[in-house]
Amino acid sequence: MLVVALLGGYAYYRNLESGLKRESVVPALGNQRPPETGALNVLLLGSDSRDGNNQKYGATSHGLGERSDTLMLLHMSPDRDKVTLVSFPRDLMVVIPSCTSRNGTPLASGLRQINSAFNDGGVVCAMRTVESLTKLRLDHFVKVDFTGFKGIIDALQGISICLPKAVNDPKAKLVLSAGKHVVNGEQALGYVRARYSMGDGSDLSRIKRQQIFLTQVMKKVTDGGMLTDPGRLNAFLQAAIAAVTVDDELSLTRMLEIARSVKGMSAGQLKGITVPVQAYVADKNRVQLAQPAADDFFERLRSDVEVSQPATSPGPSASAAPQAEIPRDKVRVQVLNGSGKGGLAKKAADELAAQGFVVTETGNAPETAVTSIRYAKRQQEGAAYADVVAARLSKDKRTPVAGKVKPATTERFQTSTPAATPTGKASGPIVQLVIGADWPGVRVASVIPDSLKDKTVDASTNPCQ
Repeated sequence: MLVVALLGGYAYYRNLESGLKRESVVPALGNQRPPETGALNVLLLGSDSRDGNNQKYGATSHGLGERSDTLMLLHMSPDRDKVTLVSFPRDLMVVIPSCTSRNGTPLASGLRQINSAFNDGGVVCAMRTVESLTKLRLDHFVKVDFTGFKGIIDALQGISICLPKAVNDPKAKLVLSAGKHVVNGEQALGYVRARYSMGDGSDLSRIKRQQIFLTQVMKKVTDGGMLTDPGRLNAFLQAAIAAVTVDDELSLTRMLEIARSVKGMSAGQLKGITVPVQAYVADKNRVQLAQPAADDFFERLRSDVEVSQPATSPGPSASAAPQAEIPRDKVRVQVLNGSGKGGLAKKAADELAAQGFVVTETGNAPETAVTSIRYAKRQQEGAAYADVVAARLSKDKRTPVAGKVKPATTERFQTSTPAATPTGKASGPIVQLVIGADWPGVRVASVIPDSLKDKTVDASTNPCQ
C-alpha cells in the first residue's frame, strides 16, 4: 500500500493518510524495550471483534472484546531486500508480561494463550508479549478486522486460490468445489478463517493457508496491472485506509521513508514461516514453543543486520582485490575469544564455517572491550581478506585493523556441523577475529534456518496443496 500510494503523488497520499485510524502505543510500552537493529518490525493483528459491521460473524460475541484471530510479525531486513512473515499460532501458550487491562486495571504476568494478550490488554499488551518472546523491537502495528479484510479483497477484484477438495463449511460461510477459484471478500474471509473443514483441522494448517493467500495478494498488488490503472489503484487504497488501524508513530513522513526503501520489492521476496512449536504437555489442544529451535530462530531475526558495503580498510593494501573477488572458501580465519564469556569462539567459528569460511583455529585472547579483525601489515592483500570477514558482522563493528596476527592460546578447530565445512583450499593470508565484550554476532546468511526450509511459504509454493 505504501509503495503504490507513493506513486500517486504527495497531495493525494496526504489526503489518504488523514483518513487513517490511529492509536497511541509508544508511551505505554515504556523504556525497557529491545534495541533498534536497523530492521523494520511490524506487528500485524487480525481482530475477531464482532462489534459494528462484524456482528454477522457472531452476534452473541458482540461487546465481548476482541482477540488476535491472526497474529503475525512482518520483518523487513535492514537492507530492505527481503521480507519474513512470522506467524504465531493463536493457541500458543506463552508467558504474557504484566500489562494494563482495557479498563485500566493491572493485569498480572502469567502463562496464557497468546491471543488473550490482545483481548485482555489491547495492542500494547500484544506488542509487549511479542517483544518479550522475540527480544525484537516492534516499530509499528497494523490491525484489520473482518469487514476491513473483505473490503481490501473486493477492491483487488478477488484473489486466486486453489482447493485440493470441495469445501462446504456453513460456519465459515464457504461453499466451493475443488480446483481453482477467484474469491471475493466474503469467500476469502471464509477461506483464511476456516479451520475444521480444511487441512488437518489445526491452527497450524490454517496459518500455512493464510501465508499462501498473502503471497497471492502480493502477486496481485505488484503484478496485476493495478499500478497502471488509476481507478483500481484508488479503490484499493481507499479500501485499505478504511480497513486498518495503525500506531500514531506511523506518520506521513515515516510512511514515505518506508515506501522509498521498499520500492521495487516483488512477491518473490516474501517468505512466510510459523514459529517452531510442539504440543503443550498440559493440554493437547494447545502448543508451546519448541526449544531450542524457537530461540535460535528469534536470534536469527535479531542478527539480520545491515551489510550494504564492505568496510574500507586502512593502509597500503587498500588497492587490493575487492571483496567480491575473494570467495569465502579462500579465507582462513582464527577466532579468539576475548569477551570474558565462555563458548563464543566456538559458536562464532561454527557460524563462519557454515557460511563457507575456513576456520583454522579457535582459542582465547586477553580480555578486550572491542571486537576487532586483524591482519598482518606485511601482507598486502590482508585488508581485502579481512573485509570479507568484516562484512559478516553487525553494523558499525566491521572495520578491520592492520596489525600483527598471533595465534595466542589456541586449539585446533573442529566444526560441530561437519557438512558445513568448506572443501576449497585456502592459501591466502590468515585473518584473526578477536571477540570483545561488545561482540555483535555473526550476521546470518538466512533468517530461516535449513531445518525450517521445508515449512517455508513463498511465491513458488503450490497453492493447490
